[in-house]
Amino acid sequence: MSEFDENAAVAAIKNALGDRAAKYSDDQILNVIDMIWDFYEENGLLDIDCDEEIEENALFDDLLGYTGRMLKKDKHSGIDPDDIEDIVRAEIAYESTIDPLAD
Repeated sequence: MSEFDENAAVAAIKNALGDRAAKYSDDQILNVIDMIWDFYEENGLLDIDCDEEIEENALFDDLLGYTGRMLKKDKHSGIDPDDIEDIVRAEIAYESTIDPLAD
């Protein structure tokens, strides 16, 4: 797999959430994914020369804080604050399955 696939990401996140996944629609999960990618863009992490390992440094805490703040502002998100970290970690785990050099 070489390209980010939103459907596969949603499935991976829901799989990671187990029984808690039933609380969320695909659109709710996609909203969180969009927030994660907005964070990446705002912090230059989508640049070609960027090879940061988000989970291995302080950026993870920043990402988690950003996502939490954005979800708090979005009164209709329906995401349980207790699930935010698990959703973010599952999205990052999905990203790690993507081989950026594969065609």
